[in-house]
Amino acid sequence: MTSNKDIRLPVVLTMGEPSGIAPEITLKAWLARDECSIPAFFVAGDADLYRQVAGALGMEVPVEKIREPREAKDVFSRALPVLSIALKEPSVPGSLSPANASAVLSSIDLASDLALDAEVSAIVTNPIHKRALYEAGFNLPGHTEYLAGRCGGATPVMMLSCPGLRVVPVTVHLSLGAAVAALSAEAIVEQGQILAQSLIADFGIKRPRIAVAALNPHAGEEGHLGREEIEVIAPAIKTLRTRVPEAEIRGPAPADTLFHAAARESYDAVLCMYHDQALIPLKTIDFERGVNTTLGLPIVRTSPDHGTALDIAGRGQAHAGSLIEAILTADLIARHRSSV
Repeated sequence: MTSNKDIRLPVVLTMGEPSGIAPEITLKAWLARDECSIPAFFVAGDADLYRQVAGALGMEVPVEKIREPREAKDVFSRALPVLSIALKEPSVPGSLSPANASAVLSSIDLASDLALDAEVSAIVTNPIHKRALYEAGFNLPGHTEYLAGRCGGATPVMMLSCPGLRVVPVTVHLSLGAAVAALSAEAIVEQGQILAQSLIADFGIKRPRIAVAALNPHAGEEGHLGREEIEVIAPAIKTLRTRVPEAEIRGPAPADTLFHAAARESYDAVLCMYHDQALIPLKTIDFERGVNTTLGLPIVRTSPDHGTALDIAGRGQAHAGSLIEAILTADLIARHRSSV
């Protein structure tokens, strides 16, 4: 009898910025495959790049080219499977090469096409360097918006997680003043609804508990320290409870008492009002294993919650914990979706 594990599709990793730490952490993730029970994955990238980095860092990682995703599972136990996308020029650790930007984008395109065609179970995107891509004509804020476009304009929601905590910032890459101005009941409802539906479908939580953080100190102290809780957040929570009756939604909760250990036991995720409100507790609790998951897409996409780290590229100092957690999270979501 064939087990579910035997028929699972592989996960695809994108190449990411070749001159950053992406090649190193990919190799380290493969080396940790047995210790961390990592599912079969392959990379859409340049096989010579991984051989070069493995050799330079003294890592014993065989690299084997594959022609199609289904070959990855047979190869994975003995070598790192690579679905080849050639770089235009050799990569130098720590030194960006605009000539290679097209290969970086091709890796993302190939991975998303494979996911949309159900040839892989999930995508894990390695970190990209936006400046290098902007010089090649890339004109979006990042992976999330690019993948949403390739998925037909789906509404993406960024969830950050580490073991024991999931957070969604309603506003993301805005100044604090702009984030407050942009905050709306409509945005809270839209993102809260997608979060609740994802906790049910992607994480198998039948009755998700969502805490909604306040914006102002002490949740505004009944309007004395700001009226956003009264005029924006509380009405949004009321609407959310109607839209997603299977979820338990509470708040607005003062953010300063929302993230200690006992409080974290009382919810499955927190809907935060701005970037740092979500990211500071997450990175304080577990800096090495943060994962960025894009909710609201028809495909599964996760990413390590860090950048390209050009300053340590090629030195063997990069930690693969975040990438490993991203692969495990992607596999978890894919398994829940396939069981629905």
